[in-house]
Amino acid sequence: MRLKKGLRLSAISKILSDNPNKIISFSYFTHRFGSAKSTISTDINNLKSVYDDQKLGKIVTVAGAAGGVKYIPTLYKDDAKVFLQSLAEKLSSKERILPGGFLYLIDLIYDPYTVEKIAKIFSGSVDYSQADYLVTIETKGIPMAIMTAKMMNLPLLIIRKNTKISEGPSINITYITGKNNSKIQTMSLPIKSIKRGTKVILIDDFMRGGGTIKGMCELMEQFDVSVLSSMVIIETKEPRIKKISGCRSLLTLDEGDGKNILRPSENILASLED
Repeated sequence: MRLKKGLRLSAISKILSDNPNKIISFSYFTHRFGSAKSTISTDINNLKSVYDDQKLGKIVTVAGAAGGVKYIPTLYKDDAKVFLQSLAEKLSSKERILPGGFLYLIDLIYDPYTVEKIAKIFSGSVDYSQADYLVTIETKGIPMAIMTAKMMNLPLLIIRKNTKISEGPSINITYITGKNNSKIQTMSLPIKSIKRGTKVILIDDFMRGGGTIKGMCELMEQFDVSVLSSMVIIETKEPRIKKISGCRSLLTLDEGDGKNILRPSENILASLED
């Protein structure tokens, strides 16, 4: 179907943004819109200029026989800082402190708007070009993991805390977690869910001592899978020495005197584009 330039640009923009990080061939657009490749190429260049100028994300062309064009969702540093400061302010409310010192997060990390922003920051702060899977653990981190997997165009794997018979044979490990290393828990992943020798990125909602992320890394070792990076929404300031190193967080939580003070993590902001 032939479209005028303005309508064609709108349609191409919509198709790309609905399929983040998926390479779409130029021939797909030429057949769909009945336009010459040179016309589509010009359209793509025009869209790229608009997206760059307005900081709407990146449109990238990929050369080669399997090449084409793809849209990379991006939340730039200034916008990310404003969002994270707003999120930190909301989470710093005294009313969010639960018995046992836990922090109430559900309303925010299950909010589609908030989760989309979090996913864009995660995907913009780490190199996932070599990753084969995004991996999380049930349950609170699932919504933001699904959105992040979409942004990265990666399949999502969910580690279970209990084995499911319907998922077939699984590998199980125990791990230590909790404020004072007081909990021994189990995590499992079906044998058929992941290919050996692949590479993954780990993602979770909260990290205190790093026991859960460490357990996830150990479970990946059982599958001969390499962990490229690990990320969480919130990391507590204490203990300073974690069970795992190199994990990135969006926010840092400073607990004390019955107050929670959250701040955007400088390491995340430094990794984003200006």
